[in-house]
Amino acid sequence: MSTEQKIESFILRNSKNGYFTKVSTIPYKFEISESRAWDIVGEFLSNGSLESTHDENTGDMKLCESGKMYSIMDLEKKRNREKYSKNKNNKNQKNTKQKKKNIKK
Repeated sequence: MSTEQKIESFILRNSKNGYFTKVSTIPYKFEISESRAWDIVGEFLSNGSLESTHDENTGDMKLCESGKMYSIMDLEKKRNREKYSKNKNNKNQKNTKQKKKNIKK
């Protein structure tokens, strides 16, 4: 299997699992130069097998299977909401426990 095929299957697998692949991870994961990674990504984008978006916070280019961008974006938003609400609930529980300790004193 060629490097290009390995990269494409990696990105497609991530897409099927509901995740984007950041272009910046490709050189590290596949031990290729950054310019080679961009060449390969360019080929995928030009032949239409993949599509891209940019991370709202970091500006990193993210890749996914064509036609999956919006469904993965929805999954990302759900995961972020769950993560936020979980962290918020944990903080509320800690505050409640702290208040109970202060009341007992």
